[in-house]
Amino acid sequence: SNIQKVNSLQEFNIKKLDKKKIKELTGSKKINAVVGGPPCQGFSTVGTGNPKDSRNSLFLQFVRIVKITEPEFVVIENVTGLLAKKNEKTLKAIFNQFEKLGYNLNVQVMSSQHYGVPEIRRRTIIIGSRINSMPIFPRPTHDKVTTRGYKPPVTVNEAFNDLQTKSGKIYNHDLDKAEVSNQLDLKRLKSIPEGRGIRYEKDEKELLKARSLKLGINWKEIPEGRFRQTKYFRLDGKKPSPTIMTHRHSYYHPREHRYLTQREAAKLQSFPNNFIFEGPISAQWRQIGNAVPPLLGKAIGKALNKMISQALTEAKDHVDLTITKKARLSDRARIEDIRGKAFHYKLGLGPTA
Repeated sequence: SNIQKVNSLQEFNIKKLDKKKIKELTGSKKINAVVGGPPCQGFSTVGTGNPKDSRNSLFLQFVRIVKITEPEFVVIENVTGLLAKKNEKTLKAIFNQFEKLGYNLNVQVMSSQHYGVPEIRRRTIIIGSRINSMPIFPRPTHDKVTTRGYKPPVTVNEAFNDLQTKSGKIYNHDLDKAEVSNQLDLKRLKSIPEGRGIRYEKDEKELLKARSLKLGINWKEIPEGRFRQTKYFRLDGKKPSPTIMTHRHSYYHPREHRYLTQREAAKLQSFPNNFIFEGPISAQWRQIGNAVPPLLGKAIGKALNKMISQALTEAKDHVDLTITKKARLSDRARIEDIRGKAFHYKLGLGPTA
C-alpha cells in the first residue's frame, strides 16, 4: 500500500527522491499541490552569495520537487519572523524563484484559533498558484463572541472534554508520565490557579506566599526583571491554549496538578483522536509541537479547492466568449467538447481523450 511505502521513507534522503520514485509512491497520479515547511533563512544568498549555504539545502530540494511534479499549487509554512524587515531579501528570493516557474504568490500570517483550533499559533503561510492570477486565503471562521458572523474560539476545556475515539479508547494519554516528580515543584504548582503562572516578581509574591515555595532568585539580576517564559504556567480552560511546544514541560493542566499528556497536546493542535503517535514520548512531543494544526491545513486545502473552482469558471467564461463568436449557437455538442478540452488544458492536466 502507499501507506507502507511512505513509512519506508522515514529515513529516506530527499535528495534521492527522483521522478521515478515519486511516480512509484503516488501511482503516477497527478500532483495538485506540494506542501512543506522548509527552512528559508539562507535562501536569499542563492544567486547573490553562497548557493551551497547548508541552510539552503532543504529549500532547494523543495523547489526541485516542484519542478519535477509541476503542481497547480505550492504551500510553504514558516515562522512569522519570515516577514520581518531583516528577512525581506529572503522573502523576495522565495517569490522570485517560484515566479520563474510560473507561479503567482501571496503571503499572509494566519492564526490557528481563527480556524477552529483550540490553540493560538501564528504562522507565515505562502500560497502559490499557476492557474490563478492571485492566490486566495481562507476566511476566518472563529473569533471573539462579540464579533458578528464568527463562531467563538474553541477552548482548552472543550478540547479536553473530547479525547476518546468512537470506540471509547484514548491513545497517547500516559498520565503516569505526566506526573510532576519533583516534590517542591508539585507544591508550587498547587499554589498556582488556573490561567496563571510565575513570570514577574509580583507573581511570586502573590502566588508563592510561603517562604519554602520561593524561587530563591534575585529578580533585579534577571534581564528585564522577568522570565522569558512563564514558569508553572497553568492553561486557562476558558481560552484557547498558547502555542504548543515540542516538550511537555512548557504548560500544566488547568486544574490537575500535572503536565499535559501527549493526547491533550495533540488535541490542542486539533489532531483527531484516532491519530496515533509512535516512538518515545520525547519524539511524540516533537511530532506534535512541530506540526501545522490539521484544522489550519484543512482550511488552506479548502482555499485551494476554491481556487480550482475559480480557475474553472474563468476558463469557462473565456471559452464561452471565444467560441460563441465563431460557432453557431445550435452547435452545442461541438461547443461543449471544445469547452471541456479548454478546462483540461487550463488546469495543466494535458489533453483529454
